Amino acid sequence: MSKPAIFNRRASFCFDRALQLLLPLFLYLLMVSLPGIAAAPEEEADLAKEFQLTLDALQKQYGFPGATAAYILANGTIGLAATGVADMETTTAMTVNSRMLPASIGKTFVAATAVALAQEGILDLDTPVSQWLGEQKWFSRLPNHNVITLRQLLNHSSGLPDYVHLESFSKAVSRKWRDNDNPFPPEDLLCFVLDLPPLFEAGKAWAYSDSGYILIGLVIEKATGRSYYNEIKERFLKPLSLTLTTPADSRFLPGIVAGYMAADNAFGFPRKTTTADGAMVWHPGFEWTGGGLVSNSRDLVFWGKALFEGHAMSGPYLAELLKSVAISPDTPDIQYGLGVGIYRTGPFGPVYGHGGWIPGYSSSLRYYPDHGTAIAFQINTDIGIAENTNNLMHTMESQLAGLVISANNRVKAAE
Repeated sequence: MSKPAIFNRRASFCFDRALQLLLPLFLYLLMVSLPGIAAAPEEEADLAKEFQLTLDALQKQYGFPGATAAYILANGTIGLAATGVADMETTTAMTVNSRMLPASIGKTFVAATAVALAQEGILDLDTPVSQWLGEQKWFSRLPNHNVITLRQLLNHSSGLPDYVHLESFSKAVSRKWRDNDNPFPPEDLLCFVLDLPPLFEAGKAWAYSDSGYILIGLVIEKATGRSYYNEIKERFLKPLSLTLTTPADSRFLPGIVAGYMAADNAFGFPRKTTTADGAMVWHPGFEWTGGGLVSNSRDLVFWGKALFEGHAMSGPYLAELLKSVAISPDTPDIQYGLGVGIYRTGPFGPVYGHGGWIPGYSSSLRYYPDHGTAIAFQINTDIGIAENTNNLMHTMESQLAGLVISANNRVKAAE
């Protein structure tokens, strides 16, 4: 009766010993037959290191105070990096959670809201905006007021002058930036372009205009009966868990880093954007739906990937968002859709996205549809960028894209 028991123990020992001897060979053969098991994580780890090193090298090369950057690969892998300082005076280090003003990247949220409302039948993109704002006393004084449509406002073909670059606006800001409350409600911003001649017949050319996006914000609020900021909170910020993105509707924006600008800037602002207690020196509310957010590179890549892969809202909205016009007859491949810049051709294929500039901060969001990859970065200065005297933004976009997309392709091949 004992033999079977002895046999079983010996058999078990022999099996265990054989497994110990054969397991390394089995695992080796498995790794050879399925190279993605080891190769993909290794590629991703190498990319994360190189991404940080590249950002560090760019900071040293150009001497900007600091930056954050982020990417998302086609498989959803996320990479975050930060370099330099968030405050030059205190030498506080920049972190991956540091926040800055992304400026006109906020237009992507405005356009997404307008397209969502159109899909819901609340707005019509091709109906003149006079349907919503025509009763306002100031409306008839707008250039092209009787014909401009939401689509033309969204793609910058309305012919409205841009208040941001008018001398009258710069002078007004210089006088009023010390006000603690927002000195320029939306209607006041439009006052700077009232009674001016249109830049061109609506729909016949292209000219970037924040004025048009202020009008879009007013239309959204009139059509929905809710504030614009409530709309994007409920539609995008909460559902997509963009926790580091909030309205820039106060001088007190938690987590915002100090930005730096030229001492002789057009608005007469101090060189540094924040005070000792972290508050903004000037109220950022003058941007509103021309941008109007405080955000972070991580949130921006999440948003870019969701928006440009068709997952930011329900319905087939992406084709509408990407309906575009050329910004110039001389550059037919450079186009603008509904709140999105489009490069039809490039070294990595098409590019969708937006840049952002506001005194003290510069930002970029780009999505590469051929590669399923999004990249964003924010820099806490606009020196040399606002004046277009250096190629920092282009260099960062090119170098980071080359690095990330090459790694993305290797990861896809290994999976």
